[in-house]
Order: sequence, then structure tokens, then C-alpha cells
Amino acid sequence: MDFTDLDGPLAQRGIGIIAPFDMALERELWRWVPAEVSLHLARTPYEPVPVSLEMAELVSNPRHVAIATRDVLHVEPEVVAYLCTSGSFIHGVAAEEGLRKVIVDSGAPRAVTTSGALAEVLDRLALRRISVVTPYYADLTAKLHEFLGELGVETVASEHLGLGGGIWKVSYRTVAEHILRADRPDAEAIFVSCTNLPTYDLINPLEETLGKPVFTANQLTMWACLDRMELPITGPGSWINAVQNSTD
Repeated sequence: MDFTDLDGPLAQRGIGIIAPFDMALERELWRWVPAEVSLHLARTPYEPVPVSLEMAELVSNPRHVAIATRDVLHVEPEVVAYLCTSGSFIHGVAAEEGLRKVIVDSGAPRAVTTSGALAEVLDRLALRRISVVTPYYADLTAKLHEFLGELGVETVASEHLGLGGGIWKVSYRTVAEHILRADRPDAEAIFVSCTNLPTYDLINPLEETLGKPVFTANQLTMWACLDRMELPITGPGSWINAVQNSTD
């Protein structure tokens, strides 16, 4: 065989991912990205606590985020994402901006967070009234409401599962039931929080049923990364073209 006629491999472009220690949905992340993109994960240190206010604070510790950022820099990612919704909304909008600064100050060329990606899409689409679904306890869910309030976005309805762990094991049926219960006629979109909650295959059928966007944590984070790389997201989401058109 004459190997001189072979092209490739396809030039790799990287995204660095900082994930909480309990992240179990890497397989979902890969479904969002085109073939030339590789994901390089670093995890925050294990902490023996349930998913809670305490855990959100632990996994967003600036020192741990800085270390995780440096752990992925050797593979030259074009952007580094802090892939955790609660860890990026727990202390509000200013703290979310601070997390991105920590990542850039640690050497990343660009930085995004899950909650920051949510804020960006809500702003681009001028959405001001949404419903939310979370797997968290009520007190952590309330922090998401506060974050949205800082953005000038009203939470018109909210559903939470009250889980302290094993979030990646939740069935699509359970997630879908909570999304349907959270919908209201005046909700312009539904946001499903937590990067560890499986949602990929629900997005299109639920958007068709509800007639409005369904945003999910992994979807938003991957979109924000690929947007900065000027690459298309490969997964579902009726809002994606509208967001792209809003910047053209």
C-alpha cells in the first residue's frame, strides 16, 4: 500500500474541560462536537459531600479551578470550559465572571462557564421569562433563581428533583416529566440545569411538543466553546441558528 497518497489525520482542535469530580456524562459531551474537536478533561478534587450548596462551593474553589486549567494546557486547547452549572452560579454573576478570569489568568486563551453560556444565550435572544428544571435540593435551586434575577430574567416556574447524588442515572422519562410540569404559557424557554443530568435525546422532541427552546447545561457549554472557535455545534437545539443569526 502506498501511504504517500493518504491525507490526514484531520487536524485536531481542542477544548479543555474542567468538570466536577462526580461528572459521569463525558459520552454526552462528545455528541455535541464535530469530528475535528477533541475534549480534554480535568476534574476538581474529590470531596465526600452530596450535591449541595457546600459541594457547589467546593468544586468552584479558585485554586482548584486554576490547577485543573493548568492540567489541560499542555494539549493546547483553544478554549477552556468550566463545566458545572451550580459551581458557576452559586455566588452570582460577578463570581461567574471571576471564574472565567481565574481560567484565563492560569493560561487559557479563552474561558467559558456553563452559567455564563446560559447568560449569553438569554441575552442574545432577549429572553426575560423562563422556567427551570434542576436535579438539586430546593436551596441550591433557589441560588439559580437568584443568578437569573441578577440577569434581569424572571423564573416563572421551577421544578427540582431533590437529589444529592447519582444524577447521571436519572431516566429520560423522569427528566421529561419535570420539564413538562415546569412549562408555562408565559415561559419563553425552559432551562435544564446540571451537566450531569442526561438530556441530549430529549431536546428535539420536547421542543417540538412545547413549541419553545429547551436549553440544557452541556448543550450551552459546548455551544459557547464552539462559538468561540467559529465551529458549528452538531447536536440538537432549535435556538442555535437564531443565536448565530443574532451575531451576523
